[in-house]
Amino acid sequence: MNKTSSIVIIGGGISGAAVAYELAKRGQKDIILIEREYLSGGATGRCGAGVRMQWGTKMNCLLAKYAIEKFETLNEELDYEYDVEFKQGGYLMCASTQKEYDQFVKNVALQNSLGINSRIITPAEAKEIVPYINTDYMIGGTFHQKDGHLNPFHTTLAYARAAERLGVEIMKYTAVTGIDVQNGKIKGVMTDKGYIATETVLNAAGGYSQQIAEMVGVTLPLYSQRHQIMVTEPVIPIQGPMFMGFVHNIYIQQTPHGSFIMGRGDAYEPKDLRVTSGWQFMEDMARNCAKLLPALRDLNIVRQWAGLYNMSPDKQPIYGVVEGVEGMYVAAGYSGHGFMFGPVTGVVMAEMMLGLPTTVDVSALGPDRFASGKLFVEPSVV
Repeated sequence: MNKTSSIVIIGGGISGAAVAYELAKRGQKDIILIEREYLSGGATGRCGAGVRMQWGTKMNCLLAKYAIEKFETLNEELDYEYDVEFKQGGYLMCASTQKEYDQFVKNVALQNSLGINSRIITPAEAKEIVPYINTDYMIGGTFHQKDGHLNPFHTTLAYARAAERLGVEIMKYTAVTGIDVQNGKIKGVMTDKGYIATETVLNAAGGYSQQIAEMVGVTLPLYSQRHQIMVTEPVIPIQGPMFMGFVHNIYIQQTPHGSFIMGRGDAYEPKDLRVTSGWQFMEDMARNCAKLLPALRDLNIVRQWAGLYNMSPDKQPIYGVVEGVEGMYVAAGYSGHGFMFGPVTGVVMAEMMLGLPTTVDVSALGPDRFASGKLFVEPSVV
């Protein structure tokens, strides 16, 4: 089975599906999206699916603001027959140290200057928002009502079906085995189902983006790291916002179905492609959750899983052309925030690949920034 395509997108998570849709929406024909498993089978389907505008860099604030405003009308835009389940219950950020609180003050000032109506809150105000929060571990916090949570499977499927209606071909359960480069130019993609002749490829492979880059002889300054999540039994709605604490490396969100999803950062997690689960994570997660939100201590844990954070040196995404390989683009390195940037990734990468001005200026996020040392480190990540 040999094919010809104008553009091949590698990766069937939200990034790849969104870019495919936005390209087709702008009139691009003959697009093929390749996914090694099922749609959302990688990082997208394993993420916590929280979305927030509360960031510490201007770039991430602008990316998230644009994306969340798109999420608000996504069902209608994509004419989705089901529901992406966007719940805007807000994010409550907990500051537990003076240093963290001072950073939050700076963050809120930046966010407000960009039209994001976040605010500093006291422990007493935090308790009004989440009555069972243990304020012994916080000196203040921030809150923004328009932050929220979606269903990552429905969101990606909505994009994929809209893309297919516009003529995009999606090849699931198809592995990319190599990329044909001749004289520094993309000529095709080899898969386990045949060869696809093309002059343009987008690497949107998430945790596997390094491996795809190596197929064209490029080393990206990225690594993949395991990130674990666990979920409880469903209960009646008792928590509106996502609760997040950077010092505590924790986020806890009640989904529309009633279950609590929770995860935490850990610098000692394996930096490879494993997505196994560990007992220590469950024990540490349960202990922290019970300390910070005591009312949840008696909930039963249903299961836990792991996915991959594709980490960049400054914890911000890489958008752009791969230097030295004509026709090769990359959208990766989200550092755990690829799902929430999905809609804006779709727009800016489609515009970039079509030679159009980008709606959000992402020129500072090109892969060339690492060689120049012009990094923009994001201070507010779990």
